[in-house]
Amino acid sequence: MPKHILRTVMGTSSALIGVLALSLTGGTAHASSSLDYVALGDSYSAGSGVLPVDPTNLLCLRSTANYPHVIAARTGAHLKDVTCGAAQTKDFTASQYPGVAPQVDALGANTDLVTLTIGGNDNGTFINAITACGTAGVLTAGKGSPCKKTHGTSFTDQIEKNTYPALKSALRAVRAKAPNARVAVLGYPWITPAEADPACFVKLPVAAGDVPYLRDIQAHLNAVVERASEEAGATYVDFSRISEGHDACKAAGTRWIEPLLFGHSLVPVHPNALGERRMAEHTMKVLGLS
Repeated sequence: MPKHILRTVMGTSSALIGVLALSLTGGTAHASSSLDYVALGDSYSAGSGVLPVDPTNLLCLRSTANYPHVIAARTGAHLKDVTCGAAQTKDFTASQYPGVAPQVDALGANTDLVTLTIGGNDNGTFINAITACGTAGVLTAGKGSPCKKTHGTSFTDQIEKNTYPALKSALRAVRAKAPNARVAVLGYPWITPAEADPACFVKLPVAAGDVPYLRDIQAHLNAVVERASEEAGATYVDFSRISEGHDACKAAGTRWIEPLLFGHSLVPVHPNALGERRMAEHTMKVLGLS
């Protein structure tokens, strides 16, 4: 797949409102007035590639079946969804596209709940790592660790140097706009298995030694997201255990993330509809929402 197409894909609502809703008290949900819920974040939160697409903003490639909509439907929360494919931390406080307001503008003193994924697009971490390792894997016919040999710690170094402080700044902006909200920051579900699966090479053409290398990059990103979340007083929703065995190399119906090639979604290397539902369910469990 040409890099410019993959870059667009990688980068790139009406809420269902119930009669009964929930509010958070001490981490436990109790029936009362409807939660004022704002969803922020990038394409993993937008559900880019999952149908149906929100027609109100095609630039953001936002799905009306993404995990925020699932949460809202199951809790009766009043959802304002400003998630957007390709979003970086800077887009929380600046306009990502003409006519698209900074994401934190959706927040206010009355916001009860905020969820988000962010950080994977900073430095082009996901797109650059997958493109580099996929290209190297094809050139070596899946042998060795050509991507790791070429790039070493460059991706994780950028995460520490650039993404970590940007995450802290973005989360401070969220807190400033929504001082009374409970903020949940979701980690990214596993894209690759822990070890190479030779049968997966046609779907995810990464050399055998670079499969754990890519996984380590994602693990480092998630660790930084968790660290920044804790420092901001937010709840980190960890997917490292629950998404194990649901990576892009697994069969349809099991995988939460679509592969780079021959997948069933409009957007590769992103959560499918099942993945978005499971992200919603695990987030609700962590937050104590019914």
